[in-house]
Amino acid sequence: MSHPQGSPHAAPRGGTEAPPPYVPFAYAPYDAYVRDDAYPLPEPTDGRYETSLPRQAAASALPQAPPQAEEPAPAPAPRRGRGRKRPALNAEPLRRLLPQALVVAFLAGGTSAFIASDKAVQLSVDGTPRTLHTFADDVEELLADEGMHVGEHDIVAPGPHHDLATGDRVIVRYGRPVTLTLDGQRRQVWTTARTVDGALRQLGVRAEGAYLSSSRSAPIGRQGLNLDVRTERSLTFLVDGHERPVRTNAATVRDAIREAGIELHGEDTASVDPDSFPREGQTISIMRITGGQEVREEPIDFTTERHDDPSLAKGTQVIAQRGEKGMERVTYALRSVNGVKQKPRKIASQVVRKPRTQIIKVGTKPVPTTVKGTEGLNWAALARCEAGGRPNAVDPSGTYGGLYQFDVRTWQSLGGSGRPQDAPAGEQTMRAKKLYVSRGASPWPVCGRKLHG
Repeated sequence: MSHPQGSPHAAPRGGTEAPPPYVPFAYAPYDAYVRDDAYPLPEPTDGRYETSLPRQAAASALPQAPPQAEEPAPAPAPRRGRGRKRPALNAEPLRRLLPQALVVAFLAGGTSAFIASDKAVQLSVDGTPRTLHTFADDVEELLADEGMHVGEHDIVAPGPHHDLATGDRVIVRYGRPVTLTLDGQRRQVWTTARTVDGALRQLGVRAEGAYLSSSRSAPIGRQGLNLDVRTERSLTFLVDGHERPVRTNAATVRDAIREAGIELHGEDTASVDPDSFPREGQTISIMRITGGQEVREEPIDFTTERHDDPSLAKGTQVIAQRGEKGMERVTYALRSVNGVKQKPRKIASQVVRKPRTQIIKVGTKPVPTTVKGTEGLNWAALARCEAGGRPNAVDPSGTYGGLYQFDVRTWQSLGGSGRPQDAPAGEQTMRAKKLYVSRGASPWPVCGRKLHG
C-alpha cells in the first residue's frame, strides 16, 4: 500500500510502511485507579462507564486508507473525419476483467470490516497499563483472550459485559488477603491495595501515631500479608494521688506504665491485669503495696469424747480425763495498699503442742426410786470433794453452801428452809439423796463420781 507524502500514514523514505499512530486514552474517569491503591470504584452514570474516546477521535486514530490521487481526465479523442465509423469495443477483455474487479471490491470491503473489528484499548493490571489491539467484543472476552482469571475479591472496571470500543480503558485490580490484628482484635480482610499505606486507607484505619508491624511503603504481594496495627490511645493513670494522662500505642498495660515513666517497686501493681491490652479512655490505678510477716501463737481447742458407764447412775457424768488446749504457731502476711491495711493472710502454721482430748463417762445405771436406794453410795466422799466435809461451807460467790453445795432455790425445792449451810449435816445428806433420786449425779458434775468411789 502506498501513501502520498505528507499523509499521517505515509511511509518513511526508506520504503518501510510507518506504524499506526499512538492512540490517546481518556484517563479522567479512572484517575483514582491509576494512582496507587485508590478505592472504591466509581459508579456508572448511564449504564456505561465513560472510558471511551469520542468515536470521531477513535476513528481518526485508526489507520486510514491513503487518499488516492485523482486520475487525470482523458484527453478528448481527436475528431475523425465525418463518415468514418468508430471502432467497435472488444467484449472479451471486459469479460476477463469483471471477475478481477469483483475480487478487488470484495477484498476492499473485507479490509474495512477487519479494521472496524480491531480495537485499540488500554489494559491496566494492578496499576501497570499497556496498550493492545483486540477483536474481543466485551471486557469478559478480552480477559479470557489474555488468560486472566478474576475472583470475587478482584475489581474489574468497567464490568465484564461492557462492550469494547477503540479508546476504552479496562482496569483490573487483584484482591490480596490481609490478616489484620487491629488493637488486639484479629480478623481476615481483603484489599486491592499494593502497599500497606494503601491498604490502611482502603480499610479506614487511622494510622497516625500507630504502631505498624510493616512499614507503610511495604508491598503487599498476591499471597497477602500479616499486619499488626496498634492505634494511639488515651489513658489516665492514677498514681500517688495524682492523675497522669498519656497517649500510647503500647501492646500491654505494663508497657504503657513504662512509657508513662511510672516506676513499680516490690509488689506494686495496677488495678487491671498488667498484661492486658490498654483500651481507649481507660483509667488505671497504680497500687503501691507494702507488706511484711507476723508470727502469732494461737490456742488449739481440744475435743470431747463421751463414753457410757454402766456403773454410774443415769444422769451422772464424770470427767475421766480433763481436756487441755494445744498451741499453734501461725505466720501471717501483712499487706497495705496505698497506705490502707488489708486483712492479714495466713501463709504458714506449725503445731507447738497438741491438744489433749477430754473424756467424759456417762452413767447408764438406773436411778433408785427411793432414798433407801441411795444408801450404798459414798456420800461422805462427795461431801469432802464438794465442801471439804464442812456443813457450813460457802463458795466464794455466796451462791452455794453446805456439804453438797446447794443453791437456796434447789434447797427449798427439796423441802428445806432457810439456807442449806444453816441446816444440820444429817438433813443436808437426806435432801442430797432426794436430789440424787430425781436427777442422779448431774448436780455434781465434777465430784459426782465420788459417790461410786
